[in-house]
Amino acid sequence: MELNILTLCYLIASVTFIVGLKMLSSPASARKGNLVAAAGMSIAIFATIFLYEENGVKLGNYAWIFVGLIIGTVIGTLAAKKVKMTAMPEMVSLFNGMGGACAALISLVEFNHLAHEMVTTGITAGHTGKILIIVLGLLIGSVSFSGSMIAWGKLNGKVKDFSFAGQNILNLLFLAVALGCAVWLIINPSQTYLLYVIFALSLLYGIMFVMPIGGADMPVVISLLNSFTGVAAAFGGFLYDNKVMLTGGILVGAAGTLLTILMCKAMNRSLKNVLIGSFGGNNVSGGTTGSKEQGNYKEISLSDAAMVMSYANKVIIVPGYGLAVAQAQHACHELEKILNEKGVEVTYAIHPVAGRMPGHMNVLLAEADVPYEKLQEMEQANDEFKSTDVVLILGANDVVNPAAKKDPASPIYGMPILEVEQAKTVIVNKRSMKPGYAGIENDLFFQPKTSMLFGDAKKVLQDLCAEVKAI
Repeated sequence: MELNILTLCYLIASVTFIVGLKMLSSPASARKGNLVAAAGMSIAIFATIFLYEENGVKLGNYAWIFVGLIIGTVIGTLAAKKVKMTAMPEMVSLFNGMGGACAALISLVEFNHLAHEMVTTGITAGHTGKILIIVLGLLIGSVSFSGSMIAWGKLNGKVKDFSFAGQNILNLLFLAVALGCAVWLIINPSQTYLLYVIFALSLLYGIMFVMPIGGADMPVVISLLNSFTGVAAAFGGFLYDNKVMLTGGILVGAAGTLLTILMCKAMNRSLKNVLIGSFGGNNVSGGTTGSKEQGNYKEISLSDAAMVMSYANKVIIVPGYGLAVAQAQHACHELEKILNEKGVEVTYAIHPVAGRMPGHMNVLLAEADVPYEKLQEMEQANDEFKSTDVVLILGANDVVNPAAKKDPASPIYGMPILEVEQAKTVIVNKRSMKPGYAGIENDLFFQPKTSMLFGDAKKVLQDLCAEVKAI
């Protein structure tokens, strides 16, 4: 009877994962979807602790289990509450890496159990199948862990892009040797040391393949590593014959893979080009990085910017990472409301890779209670720019750079952008003329219809609110 209840709990949890993932597809239901999936995971965890048994023996070790649960819950809660919105991408990378590490550790532990079992019973076909699952879980989980740690370091500025001639060949060599060792271990399981060789090579490969990748490709890498963690977790589900673990892993793996494909499509790049091209890394050359004379930019005063926006019919705000750094989303929403009161139509244009992870700007604006219907995706916004009086860019850079369309020598050439230059007036708020995350100059800043409004986004927006109110 308990087994049936456990199966029912796993079924309920699997359904909540699917429903929660579906709800995450809309900003309006995303928070509720996250809670639904979390509730399902809680059901699966406690059902496993209290109802699972093997050969009539339950888990036991409740003290160790609950100490681990409490420690993890406290750390996770504090981290989630204290993290700044600007640090959200790196927290996602860190937590994703922990999932990969968990999958890798499961493989190491279970292989040792299996090795003792094979000594007693001899090697069977069933053992060979388990070794295959263990090795794949170890390899993918280790790559996800070390790659996510490097991505985390890159996003918080502690790790710099690094590449050298022949690096891609060396990376492929590491991967080939790891796969060769995996095949040999499956054929000859008595060579247990090979498991640790695979572990080391996988960790090294994860580090080496993320190190040269930087700039606007980081959202793609995060999505890819997330899919790796899901796949590694799915192998753990196979290993334990755990349906809910298998379902959760497959959902995460599939969602991460689809998101990676969508990110690549949004940037007009193939995944191969992202991983091998090292876009945004140290090898940026040509194009807009100092190879041509840009001319002069012009500044606009706060009072003039307020005047232009107050008498506009339509204003589109383009949020970027600079808005997140300044924690200016609430001031931005206040400006929107003030302009609305003056009869100005205000919407937001969201680029798929704005910020440093998919959906970063959507989450940022949702935190400030910006209505979801005011958020326009790139294709919709690009149709609106031609009839827009003023575009206010807040800390965005690479996603509005016309070089992506006009300069074949630019590293971002071919990446779809928000075509803000089609508007009548463009106002760009930045701290300085420093290049964006991809490390390249922006042609937009030097165009005749563009004016620069320098300063911290939060302070500038607060001052703009006061100026607009006074008009």
